[in-house]
Amino acid sequence: MRLEHKTAIVTGGARGIGRAIAEGFAREGARVCIADIDEDVARATARETGGGAFAAHLDVTRMDSINRMIGEVETKAGGVDILVNNAAIFDMAPIEEITEKSYDRIFTVNVKGLLFTLQAAAKSMIKRGKGGKIINMASQAGRRGEALVAVYCASKAAVISLTQSSGLGLIKHRINVNGIAPGVVDTPMWDEVDALFAKYEGRPPGEKKRLVGEGVPFGRMGKPEDHVGCAIFLASAESDYVVAQTFNVDGGQWMS
Repeated sequence: MRLEHKTAIVTGGARGIGRAIAEGFAREGARVCIADIDEDVARATARETGGGAFAAHLDVTRMDSINRMIGEVETKAGGVDILVNNAAIFDMAPIEEITEKSYDRIFTVNVKGLLFTLQAAAKSMIKRGKGGKIINMASQAGRRGEALVAVYCASKAAVISLTQSSGLGLIKHRINVNGIAPGVVDTPMWDEVDALFAKYEGRPPGEKKRLVGEGVPFGRMGKPEDHVGCAIFLASAESDYVVAQTFNVDGGQWMS
Protein backbone atom coordinates (compact mmCIF):
# COMPACT_ATOMS: atom_id res chain seq x y z
CA MET A 1 0.00 0.00 0.00
CA ARG A 2 1.84 3.05 -1.32
CA LEU A 3 0.14 5.67 0.89
CA GLU A 4 -0.02 3.79 4.17
CA HIS A 5 0.23 6.03 7.27
CA LYS A 6 -0.29 9.14 5.11
CA THR A 7 -2.99 11.78 5.53
CA ALA A 8 -4.41 13.31 2.36
CA ILE A 9 -6.73 16.25 1.75
CA VAL A 10 -8.79 16.27 -1.43
CA THR A 11 -10.57 19.57 -2.04
CA GLY A 12 -13.80 19.30 -3.96
CA GLY A 13 -13.58 15.67 -2.93
CA ALA A 14 -17.28 14.93 -2.57
CA ARG A 15 -17.93 14.23 -6.26
CA GLY A 16 -16.37 13.50 -9.63
CA ILE A 17 -12.60 13.33 -10.07
CA GLY A 18 -12.01 14.40 -6.48
CA ARG A 19 -14.10 11.55 -5.11
CA ALA A 20 -12.40 9.00 -7.37
CA ILE A 21 -8.96 10.16 -6.19
CA ALA A 22 -10.05 10.11 -2.54
CA GLU A 23 -11.28 6.54 -2.90
CA GLY A 24 -8.08 5.54 -4.68
CA PHE A 25 -5.94 7.05 -1.93
CA ALA A 26 -7.96 5.21 0.72
CA ARG A 27 -7.39 1.91 -1.10
CA GLU A 28 -3.66 2.64 -0.95
CA GLY A 29 -3.81 3.08 2.82
CA ALA A 30 -4.19 6.86 3.24
CA ARG A 31 -6.56 8.50 5.65
CA VAL A 32 -8.44 11.04 3.55
CA CYS A 33 -10.09 14.33 4.41
CA ILE A 34 -12.94 15.00 1.99
CA ALA A 35 -12.89 18.81 1.97
CA ASP A 36 -15.86 20.31 0.17
CA ILE A 37 -18.23 23.26 0.28
CA ASP A 38 -21.13 20.77 0.36
CA GLU A 39 -20.44 19.20 3.74
CA ASP A 40 -23.46 16.88 3.68
CA VAL A 41 -22.32 15.20 0.47
CA ALA A 42 -18.74 15.19 1.76
CA ARG A 43 -19.84 13.29 4.87
CA ALA A 44 -21.63 10.71 2.74
CA THR A 45 -18.56 10.33 0.53
CA ALA A 46 -16.32 9.93 3.58
CA ARG A 47 -18.55 7.18 4.99
CA GLU A 48 -18.51 5.34 1.67
CA THR A 49 -14.75 5.84 1.22
CA GLY A 50 -13.86 4.15 4.50
CA GLY A 51 -10.33 3.83 5.83
CA GLY A 52 -10.94 6.47 8.49
CA ALA A 53 -11.91 9.10 5.92
CA PHE A 54 -13.59 12.18 7.33
CA ALA A 55 -15.30 15.26 5.95
CA ALA A 56 -14.46 18.92 6.47
CA HIS A 57 -16.29 21.99 5.27
CA LEU A 58 -14.15 24.07 2.91
CA ASP A 59 -14.90 27.26 1.04
CA VAL A 60 -11.69 27.95 -0.87
CA THR A 61 -12.71 31.58 -1.38
CA ARG A 62 -12.33 32.26 2.36
CA MET A 63 -8.97 32.22 4.14
CA ASP A 64 -10.62 31.50 7.49
CA SER A 65 -12.27 28.40 6.00
CA ILE A 66 -8.99 27.19 4.51
CA ASN A 67 -7.11 27.68 7.78
CA ARG A 68 -9.89 26.05 9.80
CA MET A 69 -9.82 22.99 7.55
CA ILE A 70 -6.04 22.64 7.82
CA GLY A 71 -6.27 22.97 11.59
CA GLU A 72 -8.96 20.30 11.72
CA VAL A 73 -6.77 17.90 9.75
CA GLU A 74 -3.81 18.59 12.03
CA THR A 75 -5.97 17.90 15.09
CA LYS A 76 -7.68 14.78 13.78
CA ALA A 77 -4.82 13.19 11.86
CA GLY A 78 -1.62 14.76 13.18
CA GLY A 79 -0.71 16.66 10.02
CA VAL A 80 -0.96 16.89 6.27
CA ASP A 81 1.11 14.66 3.99
CA ILE A 82 -0.75 15.09 0.69
CA LEU A 83 -2.96 17.80 -0.77
CA VAL A 84 -4.99 17.46 -3.95
CA ASN A 85 -6.18 20.89 -5.08
CA ASN A 86 -9.24 19.77 -7.02
CA ALA A 87 -11.97 22.33 -6.18
CA ALA A 88 -12.88 24.35 -9.28
CA ILE A 89 -15.78 25.88 -11.17
CA PHE A 90 -16.57 26.49 -14.84
CA ASP A 91 -18.26 29.17 -16.91
CA MET A 92 -18.13 30.24 -20.54
CA ALA A 93 -19.22 33.06 -22.84
CA PRO A 94 -18.07 34.79 -26.02
CA ILE A 95 -15.36 37.38 -25.38
CA GLU A 96 -17.80 40.26 -25.86
CA GLU A 97 -20.18 38.82 -23.24
CA ILE A 98 -17.75 37.97 -20.43
CA THR A 99 -18.83 39.67 -17.22
CA GLU A 100 -16.70 40.95 -14.39
CA LYS A 101 -18.77 38.84 -11.99
CA SER A 102 -18.00 35.63 -13.90
CA TYR A 103 -14.30 36.51 -14.19
CA ASP A 104 -13.99 37.24 -10.48
CA ARG A 105 -15.85 34.08 -9.50
CA ILE A 106 -13.72 31.77 -11.65
CA PHE A 107 -10.39 33.30 -10.65
CA THR A 108 -11.35 33.46 -6.98
CA VAL A 109 -12.05 29.73 -6.87
CA ASN A 110 -9.73 28.26 -9.49
CA VAL A 111 -6.64 30.40 -8.88
CA LYS A 112 -6.81 32.30 -5.60
CA GLY A 113 -8.47 29.41 -3.79
CA LEU A 114 -5.96 26.91 -5.13
CA LEU A 115 -2.97 29.11 -4.29
CA PHE A 116 -3.94 29.85 -0.72
CA THR A 117 -5.01 26.28 0.02
CA LEU A 118 -1.61 25.19 -1.31
CA GLN A 119 0.08 27.83 0.85
CA ALA A 120 -1.74 26.78 4.02
CA ALA A 121 -0.98 23.10 3.44
CA ALA A 122 2.66 23.87 2.63
CA LYS A 123 3.05 25.89 5.83
CA SER A 124 1.67 22.96 7.79
CA MET A 125 4.02 20.55 6.02
CA ILE A 126 7.03 22.82 6.61
CA LYS A 127 6.20 23.17 10.30
CA ARG A 128 5.97 19.40 10.60
CA GLY A 129 9.27 18.89 8.78
CA LYS A 130 8.38 15.68 6.93
CA GLY A 131 7.95 17.04 3.41
CA GLY A 132 4.83 16.31 1.44
CA LYS A 133 3.09 16.04 -1.91
CA ILE A 134 0.81 18.65 -3.50
CA ILE A 135 -1.16 17.86 -6.66
CA ASN A 136 -2.91 20.68 -8.52
CA MET A 137 -5.72 19.76 -10.90
CA ALA A 138 -5.23 21.79 -14.06
CA SER A 139 -6.88 21.05 -17.43
CA GLN A 140 -6.13 20.68 -21.11
CA ALA A 141 -7.93 24.05 -21.25
CA GLY A 142 -4.85 25.51 -19.60
CA ARG A 143 -2.71 24.39 -22.53
CA ARG A 144 -4.55 26.42 -25.17
CA GLY A 145 -7.16 29.09 -25.68
CA GLU A 146 -10.75 28.36 -26.66
CA ALA A 147 -13.00 31.03 -28.16
CA LEU A 148 -15.90 30.53 -25.76
CA VAL A 149 -13.89 29.53 -22.71
CA ALA A 150 -11.37 32.35 -22.32
CA VAL A 151 -11.59 32.92 -18.59
CA TYR A 152 -11.65 29.25 -17.60
CA CYS A 153 -8.71 28.55 -19.93
CA ALA A 154 -6.78 31.45 -18.40
CA SER A 155 -7.51 30.21 -14.88
CA LYS A 156 -6.18 26.74 -15.68
CA ALA A 157 -3.12 28.19 -17.42
CA ALA A 158 -2.51 30.03 -14.15
CA VAL A 159 -2.76 26.72 -12.29
CA ILE A 160 -0.04 25.23 -14.51
CA SER A 161 2.15 28.28 -13.93
CA LEU A 162 1.56 28.22 -10.16
CA THR A 163 2.46 24.54 -10.15
CA GLN A 164 5.79 25.36 -11.75
CA SER A 165 6.59 28.28 -9.43
CA SER A 166 5.47 26.62 -6.21
CA GLY A 167 7.17 23.40 -7.23
CA LEU A 168 10.48 25.22 -7.57
CA GLY A 169 9.90 27.18 -4.39
CA LEU A 170 8.92 24.29 -2.12
CA ILE A 171 11.16 21.43 -3.18
CA LYS A 172 13.84 22.69 -0.79
CA HIS A 173 11.42 21.62 1.95
CA ARG A 174 10.99 18.24 0.21
CA ILE A 175 7.49 19.23 -0.81
CA ASN A 176 6.84 18.07 -4.36
CA VAL A 177 4.28 20.14 -6.25
CA ASN A 178 2.99 18.70 -9.51
CA GLY A 179 -0.21 18.80 -11.53
CA ILE A 180 -2.63 16.74 -13.56
CA ALA A 181 -4.32 18.14 -16.68
CA PRO A 182 -7.47 16.16 -17.49
CA GLY A 183 -9.15 16.41 -20.85
CA VAL A 184 -12.91 16.07 -21.29
CA VAL A 185 -14.25 14.03 -18.39
CA ASP A 186 -17.73 12.57 -18.03
CA THR A 187 -18.84 14.13 -14.75
CA PRO A 188 -21.97 16.05 -13.77
CA MET A 189 -20.05 19.27 -14.49
CA TRP A 190 -19.78 18.31 -18.16
CA ASP A 191 -23.56 18.23 -18.39
CA GLU A 192 -23.48 21.91 -17.38
CA VAL A 193 -20.74 22.54 -19.95
CA ASP A 194 -22.82 20.82 -22.63
CA ALA A 195 -25.80 23.02 -21.80
CA LEU A 196 -23.67 26.15 -22.21
CA PHE A 197 -22.33 24.96 -25.56
CA ALA A 198 -25.92 24.25 -26.62
CA LYS A 199 -26.78 27.85 -25.73
CA TYR A 200 -23.85 29.54 -27.47
CA GLU A 201 -23.42 27.23 -30.46
CA GLY A 202 -27.08 26.51 -31.10
CA ARG A 203 -26.69 22.78 -30.64
CA PRO A 204 -29.25 20.31 -29.30
CA PRO A 205 -28.54 19.14 -25.74
CA GLY A 206 -26.05 16.29 -25.64
CA GLU A 207 -24.57 16.86 -29.09
CA LYS A 208 -21.43 18.71 -27.93
CA LYS A 209 -20.73 16.07 -25.31
CA ARG A 210 -21.07 13.33 -27.93
CA LEU A 211 -18.82 15.14 -30.38
CA VAL A 212 -16.03 15.85 -27.93
CA GLY A 213 -16.09 12.24 -26.78
CA GLU A 214 -15.76 11.05 -30.36
CA GLY A 215 -12.88 13.47 -30.86
CA VAL A 216 -10.69 11.94 -28.13
CA PRO A 217 -7.98 9.74 -29.75
CA PHE A 218 -8.59 7.07 -27.10
CA GLY A 219 -12.16 6.84 -28.37
CA ARG A 220 -14.20 8.14 -25.44
CA MET A 221 -14.44 10.85 -22.81
CA GLY A 222 -12.40 10.35 -19.69
CA LYS A 223 -13.86 8.91 -16.52
CA PRO A 224 -13.01 10.15 -13.01
CA GLU A 225 -11.28 6.83 -12.34
CA ASP A 226 -8.87 7.41 -15.24
CA HIS A 227 -7.02 10.01 -13.13
CA VAL A 228 -6.49 7.94 -10.01
CA GLY A 229 -3.31 6.14 -11.10
CA CYS A 230 -1.47 9.37 -11.90
CA ALA A 231 -2.62 10.92 -8.63
CA ILE A 232 -1.40 7.93 -6.60
CA PHE A 233 1.97 8.08 -8.37
CA LEU A 234 2.33 11.81 -7.63
CA ALA A 235 1.29 11.30 -4.01
CA SER A 236 3.69 8.43 -3.39
CA ALA A 237 7.44 8.08 -2.86
CA GLU A 238 7.70 6.88 -6.47
CA SER A 239 7.51 10.52 -7.61
CA ASP A 240 10.08 11.97 -5.19
CA TYR A 241 12.28 13.18 -8.09
CA VAL A 242 9.35 14.68 -10.05
CA VAL A 243 9.14 18.44 -9.52
CA ALA A 244 6.92 21.19 -10.99
CA GLN A 245 5.43 19.05 -13.79
CA THR A 246 1.86 18.88 -15.08
CA PHE A 247 0.87 15.52 -16.55
CA ASN A 248 -1.70 15.27 -19.33
CA VAL A 249 -4.29 12.56 -18.56
CA ASP A 250 -6.59 13.13 -21.48
CA GLY A 251 -6.71 10.15 -23.82
CA GLY A 252 -4.26 11.76 -26.23
CA GLN A 253 -6.00 15.09 -26.74
CA TRP A 254 -2.91 17.19 -26.09
CA MET A 255 0.80 16.45 -26.40
CA SER A 256 3.41 18.50 -24.58
